[in-house]
Amino acid sequence: MNDKNLIPVWDIFVRVFHWSLVLAFTIAYLTEDDFEDLHVYAGYVVLGLICYRVIWGFIGSSYARFSNFVYPISEVKSYLSSLLTRNPKHYLGHNPAGGMMIIALLVSLFAATISGLKIYGVQGYGPLANNGIDISIISEARAHGENKHEDDEEKEESEEEEFWEEIHEFFANFTLLLVFVHIAGVFVSSRIHGENLVRAMITGKKEEK
Repeated sequence: MNDKNLIPVWDIFVRVFHWSLVLAFTIAYLTEDDFEDLHVYAGYVVLGLICYRVIWGFIGSSYARFSNFVYPISEVKSYLSSLLTRNPKHYLGHNPAGGMMIIALLVSLFAATISGLKIYGVQGYGPLANNGIDISIISEARAHGENKHEDDEEKEESEEEEFWEEIHEFFANFTLLLVFVHIAGVFVSSRIHGENLVRAMITGKKEEK
């Protein structure tokens, strides 16, 4: 490969975001059951990276912007169909399918992190927790009623936590599925277009076709 044909495509911020997200999601997924604190911290990192990427999608370099890689569904379908011909159109930035995958991953990861924060909030922690302290003096006659009310609240909190746990688990696994599809897409695109997309995401440069 002639270095003179290499064009800067992915800026340093996109590359740092990409590999940081890979690391943070991997840690979060693998520590869900046994290392809760590490799982939570990794989840915060994932959410922070998502917010950063959304902002960079509007103000970042040309190839990093959503306007560069978000295509109409019709164009995405057309690109996927052209893969069967083994001679699809080459895109210097993200191709239509790759752009759609980025959006899907960001949405799925956002849903996973927010549902995780809801679980943490029900437990009384994090930014979504209700830590309000209600100080009141109650009579002994109301004590039984208050205890029943507390039992009802605990039941509701348990049901709410279970609800958000199911959503969190679904989007965590759905994100993992998207990751596998993304990896397969990178492999197929690299073979068809004769380029190394993994190396491009490390060096930031792609070969002009």
